[in-house]
Amino acid sequence: MTAFQTDATIATHFLPPTDSRERVKQFMQQLQDTICTGLEQLDGLSTFKEDSWEREEGGGGRSRVIRDGAVFEQGGVNFSEVWGTQLPPSILTQRPEAAGYGFYATGTSMVLHPGNPYIPTVHLNYRYFEAGPVWWFGGGADLTPYYPFAEDAAHFHKTLKQACDAHHGEYYPVFKRWCDEYFYLKHRQEMRGVGGLFFDYQDGRGVLYRGPNMEGSAATYSNQVGVGEPRSWEELFAFVRDCGNAFLPAYLPIAERRRGLEYGDRERNFQLYRRGRYVEFNLVYDRGTIFGLQTNGRTESILMSLPPLVRWEYGYQPQPGTPEAELYETFLVPQDWANWTATT
Repeated sequence: MTAFQTDATIATHFLPPTDSRERVKQFMQQLQDTICTGLEQLDGLSTFKEDSWEREEGGGGRSRVIRDGAVFEQGGVNFSEVWGTQLPPSILTQRPEAAGYGFYATGTSMVLHPGNPYIPTVHLNYRYFEAGPVWWFGGGADLTPYYPFAEDAAHFHKTLKQACDAHHGEYYPVFKRWCDEYFYLKHRQEMRGVGGLFFDYQDGRGVLYRGPNMEGSAATYSNQVGVGEPRSWEELFAFVRDCGNAFLPAYLPIAERRRGLEYGDRERNFQLYRRGRYVEFNLVYDRGTIFGLQTNGRTESILMSLPPLVRWEYGYQPQPGTPEAELYETFLVPQDWANWTATT
């Protein structure tokens, strides 16, 4: 009887509360509202236009787009919640135990493409998924600069690390490495940017790294950490809330610092060329794009992440000793940005 009670207590510990969906939905909507307000204040010229939509199979969302602003050439902040009976193949591949259950998913995603090449593009996504007894949180945020400013990368990482450290001392080391691996273009053999955080399938059990690359640095570090104390639904939800709320403090100072820098055709053309990497990643590798298309989501909202203008150039190589070359040599390879300090 004691063993049975212990097992039951453990099982209950891992179950989400009865109001889990409503609570996460409300937070994701609040996060969308807070981010949009902060970005409008930063831009000072343009505002977000909202487009509400419904999904025939169940659910819907709010797509908000800002364009032609003083800071943002184009950007979008989406909220969505969808449900249905047919799990998409991308989910069943990772979590086959969810087969046979209806699903619920909600989240907020964002991509910002500034006009000034000295302001980095930035991406955020936090999400929650349920299918019967299976549930998890996922998400993260990552920075994609076009020109190399180490203090910007360091500020972004240090702010996210602070949010992580309030909950678990190993969250940032594992999820930072996971981000470096996830936002990697295999066909280019380069990172998309300077990374940030990425995590998925977090249900409070097992090791922290739950990705496919068991030979990578994230898995290696996570295995060294081992299986820690179980984390409850409430603990993980609090962690996701703090990560989401850390975005504006992580990004706004960078955009403010760079928005007044003058640039010319050279910098603009390089920005448009590097935006091509963003398009390649989102259409070939991005898990959110694949999930959205497989669940018959709203195509305009799913592809909101793509930049309005982009260019490709055959065989481009940056000139040695230029800022463009420094981006490739230093910023598109993993770095310990959270411990970076300025040198005199």
